[in-house]
Amino acid sequence: MTSPVDRGTLFIVSAPSGAGKTSLIKALLERVEGIGVSVSHTTRAMRPGEQHGVNYYFVDHDEFNAMVGEQAFFEHAQVFDNLYGTSKAEVERRLALGEDVILEIDWQGAQQVRALEPDARSIFILPPSRTALAERLSRRGQDSDDIIAGRMREAVSEMSHYDEYDYVIVNGEFDDALDQLAAIISAERSVLARAQARYQDTLAALLPAASEAE
Repeated sequence: MTSPVDRGTLFIVSAPSGAGKTSLIKALLERVEGIGVSVSHTTRAMRPGEQHGVNYYFVDHDEFNAMVGEQAFFEHAQVFDNLYGTSKAEVERRLALGEDVILEIDWQGAQQVRALEPDARSIFILPPSRTALAERLSRRGQDSDDIIAGRMREAVSEMSHYDEYDYVIVNGEFDDALDQLAAIISAERSVLARAQARYQDTLAALLPAASEAE
């Protein structure tokens, strides 16, 4: 059976819409091995270029609510008019295999996860300014001015929860923010208990057995 120290680390990553979270995580996955993103379920409509089972599992409200009733979600929350949830079975399976898992969730979901997984590490990504955030939201070209204004109000509310997280990254220069994100993953992997599990073969080869040391 896999012992607690053999488990992967659960990373919570949150950010307001437009802060660059998705781009940063995509670049991180290309740089760092042994880490993946949990694919969430959502009731929102699929956007151009998205794929079912890759970006999200797109389900209707009835199916989502049935999964809530079955306690199938690790966490779930409502964002705007849509529901989002993370499969409990998928997260637990991947952690048990020793894989680090990233949850891209909002502050509501993060609170639920921290209550269930106190060892989870959380990262909040901020934009460099409100002006930059507004420009990024407008650049998408997919939403009306009213929707963008609503997203800006929601972003300000979301950003007010930044101090509930273990780490904060300001995504002004993308490469700098990516370096910081990768450094956090590396540092957490070097925590003693995790390092002992991850490098047990190397440590056994480097250090003599207790009987040999006497």
